[in-house]
Amino acid sequence: MPQPPSSRSQVPGFKVMEVLARVAELRAAGRDVISLCAGEPSGGAPAPVSEAAAALHASGTPLTYTPALGIAELRQAIAGHYRRWYGLDVAPRNVAVTTGSSGAFTLLFLTAFNPGDRVVLARPGYPAYRNILKALGIEVIEIPCGPQTRYQPTPELLDAAAATHGPLAGVVLASPANPTGTMVNRAELGALADWCREHDARLVSDEIYHGITYPGPDAADPRGVCAWELDQESIVISSFSKYWGMTGWRLGWSLVPDSLLGAVDALASNVALCPPAPAQRAAVAAFSEESYAAGEQSVAQFSATRAALLERLPELGWGAAAPADGAFYLYADLGEQLGAWPDSGAYCAALLEAEGVALTPGVDFDEDGTTAVRLSFAAGEDAVREAVDRILRFQAAHRG
Repeated sequence: MPQPPSSRSQVPGFKVMEVLARVAELRAAGRDVISLCAGEPSGGAPAPVSEAAAALHASGTPLTYTPALGIAELRQAIAGHYRRWYGLDVAPRNVAVTTGSSGAFTLLFLTAFNPGDRVVLARPGYPAYRNILKALGIEVIEIPCGPQTRYQPTPELLDAAAATHGPLAGVVLASPANPTGTMVNRAELGALADWCREHDARLVSDEIYHGITYPGPDAADPRGVCAWELDQESIVISSFSKYWGMTGWRLGWSLVPDSLLGAVDALASNVALCPPAPAQRAAVAAFSEESYAAGEQSVAQFSATRAALLERLPELGWGAAAPADGAFYLYADLGEQLGAWPDSGAYCAALLEAEGVALTPGVDFDEDGTTAVRLSFAAGEDAVREAVDRILRFQAAHRG
């Protein structure tokens, strides 16, 4: 008899990837599909990065293993990025380059937490946090976070979670968050960092959407606040995928406290040997002036697309929506537009088949998100405007 998969592997798949698979099938069949399901900037990598990759391959330079935590040039460049954006002096040795931010989460969760530890997540939230932690035998405590706290955890919510479940070993925070796009300000992040220090819990700060923000004119921290500005025992995780548009390059990084550095290095050398060598060498060019300018241009385009979407949101007739302070998502309840569909999953499936518009059902991010959807506006203004027209046609055709 075949042996079954391990119990720890029994986690749900990421529904975004399932939707993307159907998008690929429809496009292969000749359908015109607008994909607003994935957090994937349409512009791709900055030109200097692509040029560096092309030059590397043309040179015939052998692409051998690199140090487990990344090449020195890239770790130095990332440290320089923290000086540029946050005024932080980060030692390059505290930078761990990883195979995407997903590799960083797996590596740092393995290092920071023991099986049976309790780690808190906000709900709605990115499902891979929950599923990676569960696969590692860590107890996940999800805190329902609604509009009253702008979908973010608070010290009061952490107190309540600890009182109910027992001592907490960690708190995972995302700002800007996926799927809501909401952010915490410096005072709010400071309060969470203080709570973690006082309760001997590790703060893990997901900052992959830093730089993709839509602040008002008086914003004190327009790109977001880095947790290391407040607590260098926290873990910071970031990526080249969003601000630099390098999703398929599979390259991320973490700022690792000295107390974890040796263990992270040892684990990294066993788990992945090293991050992708060509991506590392090309990514050094992501920190050129031209690449930063390309990133800012992309953010301006996201901002224009966001404004166009919010302008047309009343036409859609959906319910409550989270304020998209950053990232490139709209997370909204379908309200009366759910109509006869039993849940948002059925709505999204029918919309994709009928009109060729791919959205992500909210249950991917929240077990109670059965009436919500996430729309990614990273595809650009023209795509979003056309998608809204199609959604309106779909909803009109199925109005009771």
